Amino acid sequence: MLVKRTGIVLSPNNRRVVLRPFEMPDAGRKLRIIARVSTLSEEQVDAQLDLVLKEFHGRHQRPREFFLSRFEAIRRYLLTDAPMSENRQLLLGAYFTQEYALESAALFNPSIVWHPDQSNLADGSRRFVLSLRAVGEGHISSVTFRSGVIDAENRLSIDEPTGYVTTPEFVPDALYEKELFLRKLIELALESPFTDSVFAGLGDEFNLSQLENALNLGMRAYGARRRELATTVEQVVMLAKSNYEITYLPQHDLSERLIFPFGPTETNGVEDARFVQFQEENGDWRYYATYTAYDGKMVLPQLLETQDFLHFKMHTLNGPAIVDKGLAMFPRKINGRYAMVSRQDGEHLFLMYSDMLHFWHTKQMIVKPTYPWEFVQMGNCGSPIETDAGWLVLTHGVGPMRKYCIGVILLDLDDPSRVIGRLKEPLLTPNENEREGYVPNVVYSCGSVIHNGQLVLPYAMSDYATTFATVSVDELLSLMV
Repeated sequence: MLVKRTGIVLSPNNRRVVLRPFEMPDAGRKLRIIARVSTLSEEQVDAQLDLVLKEFHGRHQRPREFFLSRFEAIRRYLLTDAPMSENRQLLLGAYFTQEYALESAALFNPSIVWHPDQSNLADGSRRFVLSLRAVGEGHISSVTFRSGVIDAENRLSIDEPTGYVTTPEFVPDALYEKELFLRKLIELALESPFTDSVFAGLGDEFNLSQLENALNLGMRAYGARRRELATTVEQVVMLAKSNYEITYLPQHDLSERLIFPFGPTETNGVEDARFVQFQEENGDWRYYATYTAYDGKMVLPQLLETQDFLHFKMHTLNGPAIVDKGLAMFPRKINGRYAMVSRQDGEHLFLMYSDMLHFWHTKQMIVKPTYPWEFVQMGNCGSPIETDAGWLVLTHGVGPMRKYCIGVILLDLDDPSRVIGRLKEPLLTPNENEREGYVPNVVYSCGSVIHNGQLVLPYAMSDYATTFATVSVDELLSLMV
């Protein structure tokens, strides 16, 4: 049998919870909650806070710090500036905090890359990072991580996650490049004499605070047109907030790190990250991941960047070729240009090139649905993998009864628009243990690696859980036509 299933299954765990803001849109309710807490005596406050801390002890790291940050977020609703005890601040913060079970519904659509730390391993072993799409209450998606090792015999072991999950420090005032920002404004049809005057007063690089100040000054200058320009201002700020940075501390275990929706385009989820270990032209390595931002109405492809899985930069992708889901970067430039495979029309596979990482203007169709198991649509299952024979691209195909299968194509190394090999039959189809789940009859992956001549393929089982398979690369190539 070509595909060897490992039997390893990563299932959603509703015990993995993270502290999140408990928000309510009605300011009146916030005021009433604050007023009710204000009626408590200091003794009652101390007793109630002690109860909260005991009940949730051991479930979170540094909950007091989170409660204080939540208090600062609602401080503006206080009626006076009168001094308040720290315990009362903590208790108020707790009333505006909730636990969120990030993977209570599903843990799926995995992507695998080699870990930046390969120290202290046996000969022939490599450590990996596995990213997963976690889905919790409200069907909100986030990205969570696991680590593990593949040994010299291609046996996989997954490190046990810790009992904690932590959200990162959000950095809203990362620097923006004026030239790139103006390009995006033009693309979104937001450029106008108003925006021109605002950006004329900004330097070549600026942060969010500087942008908001410049917009406010510009609004005052336009006086009577302020209401007319309010929508433009809102859209410019939303664009800025969609480009941000998040940071973890080294003491946070990889399994504790969570990329939860932060930007306004991500309010309903960060979906299907396709990670790739990218080699720069100077030989340096960094990791990129294309992912789908979803705000409940619109999907928007975006790009994540990291070197160490501690500090992440999140960027919007721009240009007319940035449409639909499922973009996947090649692991290096091709003929001096960045390259991606994508699905532009929900049906076919395309090849894209660009001189600029965040702007994509051209596309070329390279693969059409050809076999019955992919007649409905095709897409990729992660970034192309470089082999001596060509670029190995795992695909997904949809056939009768909306059944998803995983296939493989081979692209020419120097000219990836040339398809030089293709499996007639699926590499992987859902078996009886894999076809039941949130979305039945689906196997799906967001990225694989090759180790000791074996394709290591993590994949989702019907949008519920994740498992692994291995495939001999030589055998796989021999079956391509």
